Amino acid sequence: MTDKPASAGAPTEIRLRRKTRVLEVGFADGRRFELPFEYLRVFSPSAEIRGHTGGEGKLEIMKEQVQVLTVEPIGNYAVQISFDDGHNTGLYSWDYLYELGADFDRKWARYLERCAKLGYERKPWSPPA
Repeated sequence: MTDKPASAGAPTEIRLRRKTRVLEVGFADGRRFELPFEYLRVFSPSAEIRGHTGGEGKLEIMKEQVQVLTVEPIGNYAVQISFDDGHNTGLYSWDYLYELGADFDRKWARYLERCAKLGYERKPWSPPA
């Protein structure tokens, strides 16, 4: 369960760090999260990934190498992230970004468990030589 406040509010800072492949997000309560590109992609809030039933949604695999192309603000409540695999639907609200950061360990462990159950062996990203 997340330990986020009732509303996280707008981030105080969002930084796209291409070299380390993370989106760094800071909030007014002092919490900072480094959200890996792969993590953002497999936990996309889009209906295509999450579905409409409220379950765990579609298991996204083979996203270890995914890159973020753009992070565009949507009003005062979210960002839209475009990935180099063509995925760009789903809006990452401020509360959802906070949830992704606060619940990273639990969500990532569950993702890895689902991959293992499927028999998928991840090939972690390594920088080009």
